[in-house]
Amino acid sequence: MLPENPTILAEQLLNWFYQNGRDMPWRVKGKAHPNPYAVWISEIMLQQTTVKTVVDYFQRWMHRFPTIESLAQADLQEVLLYWQGLGYYTRAKKIHECAKLLINEYNGKIPNKRELLLKLPGIGPYSASSICAFAFNQPETVVDGNVIRVIARLCGLTHAVTKEEIYHLAIQITPDNNGADYASAIMDLGATVCMPNNPQCKICPWKEKCIAYKKHLTESIPLIEKPTKKIKKGFVYLIQNENGDFYIEKRQGKGLLSGLYEFPWQENEQHFPLFTHPDWKTDSTTVSHTFTHFQLTLKLVRITVKTPDCPLKNGLFVAEKAFKNYPFSTLMKKVMKHLNTI
Repeated sequence: MLPENPTILAEQLLNWFYQNGRDMPWRVKGKAHPNPYAVWISEIMLQQTTVKTVVDYFQRWMHRFPTIESLAQADLQEVLLYWQGLGYYTRAKKIHECAKLLINEYNGKIPNKRELLLKLPGIGPYSASSICAFAFNQPETVVDGNVIRVIARLCGLTHAVTKEEIYHLAIQITPDNNGADYASAIMDLGATVCMPNNPQCKICPWKEKCIAYKKHLTESIPLIEKPTKKIKKGFVYLIQNENGDFYIEKRQGKGLLSGLYEFPWQENEQHFPLFTHPDWKTDSTTVSHTFTHFQLTLKLVRITVKTPDCPLKNGLFVAEKAFKNYPFSTLMKKVMKHLNTI
């Protein structure tokens, strides 16, 4: 149960927000953002990514793709280049797909109804609620990690919480008006005051109501059970030709990194060379990267061949200075740091 009348809680939080809320390029205090496209892009970028990281990416993106039409007309490889480094590249592919659909079926406009947003590629329940709130000022209850933490502490929930449970409580506080400001306010509270570690409880607008604060439980709430990540190992192959160029391939299929360029690699703890050659050299260098469900460590394997002798024909040899023209995953960016080390 909530420790206070929901209307009072909402008023206290909004008053705090108007004095202390963060300024961001995709939000406007006091009303909805005038450009729903900007809201949509920012919300997709912010998934699994911090605000600090997103700001520069967002500004570069909006400069290159200022409208839905300019995005729809762009080549996917260029879209991936502007996304490079944000990770979770399926998001960029879905944005591109969605832009084309918006042009063809929605007159280039983002719909303002949740049920229509949910039909669009890459837009799930959370993104739909966020767009309705921030772009159209609707009273949507947006629940992210910040909101889960704020509500769990406010209500003093010491058990393992679920998103559904938090939503049931959060929706009771969501006011009928000021949808954009309220959604921003509760997220900002979690990001700047009710933080995971060392929360600033003394400046919280809800400190007099917060059960966790009263009972000195803030450090142990919320309790969220996280699955253990699998550990995977493999090899990445740095193949150079007589000119010092590196062999790269475009990843095929519809998987996690499809559409991106990469050095050939395999997920296997035993070393099986890509092709028979006496000069393969495995060095002690390893590169590690954490994906959503697993931790991957790759050991570097090197070889120099003459271009005609390379049996791999699905890719191309590219000079290191030209890598900027190809979209690479964060994993491959880490590999690049070791290209010229032995």
